[in-house]
Amino acid sequence: MEEPASPVVWVLTDGKAGDEQPLIGLAEAMGATPVLRRLAPRRPFAWLMPWGPIDPKDAPLKPGSPLAPPFPDICLATGRRAVPYLRRLKALSPQSFCVLFKDPRTRRHGADLLVVQQHDAPRGRDVLVVTTAPNRLSRKRLAEARAAFADVLTPLPKPRIAVLVGGDSRHHRFTEKDIARFLRALEARLEDGGALMVTTSRRTPASLAKALAGLGKRPGVHLWDGTGENPLLAYLSFADEIVVTADSTNMAGEAAALGVPVQVFHPSGGHAKIERFLAALSQQAAIGRFPEAPARESRPPVNSTPALAEEIATRWRAFKARPDRPS
Repeated sequence: MEEPASPVVWVLTDGKAGDEQPLIGLAEAMGATPVLRRLAPRRPFAWLMPWGPIDPKDAPLKPGSPLAPPFPDICLATGRRAVPYLRRLKALSPQSFCVLFKDPRTRRHGADLLVVQQHDAPRGRDVLVVTTAPNRLSRKRLAEARAAFADVLTPLPKPRIAVLVGGDSRHHRFTEKDIARFLRALEARLEDGGALMVTTSRRTPASLAKALAGLGKRPGVHLWDGTGENPLLAYLSFADEIVVTADSTNMAGEAAALGVPVQVFHPSGGHAKIERFLAALSQQAAIGRFPEAPARESRPPVNSTPALAEEIATRWRAFKARPDRPS
């Protein structure tokens, strides 16, 4: 019997877009259509994760369990809530090649391979270290998005600046002073003759979203208000420059994949891990500080996804070929 052209790949997360979308992109880069397995443990069990057990309601034979068979060839998982589920999957299906992303904060994670970014601590033989997280920024998807929004974005004057706005997080907070400083800097870019393509997130505080909505009424600004098709990929495909907020390493990593200058706006707060990430990224990409110290030059795109997909596929094939592999 011929072997399938691509492996059966699970993406195991709690469904947050920032966790799920990168792994979908990685599975797609491996030539697979991922099977999405989303978990939602109840609060007492979630509190104990990653060290505790899975929620009993998600036992593999229970209806709707994220661990229901048939089991995958490869499981890509991320997030502390996913760790107990990956550990259980490996016990149920030793022949599944399990890959875990980010520092699990426990050695009992069940993964055959751990993938971390440079600012995370784990190192070892079965640890891959990358600069940026995987993403879904394939040439095909970018070209399709560019074509879909060409009518509205092509008329914008250059330089076209994509503005990717996150929001309050565990380590960052947008104060009123931060919002005023951010808006003044964006307005200055408009007054210099550029255009802004602005998108917010679910974490964007209401006061910042309101201020950006006002900015969106000005000529030369295209603001996504959350309705209709999300133009994020189109914004990236048209961008001559990208502004991101420092609360999201994923946004900065995706921006670096375009090869254009990336300007990072730092709201109040911060964390040493994020600073280490930006320092490592700046060794390969053009990373500036917005608005006071902008990057000017373009650099080759930084995108870990293709090489990471190839490396995981290679390790999976080697895992399958091991004589001591469980059957």
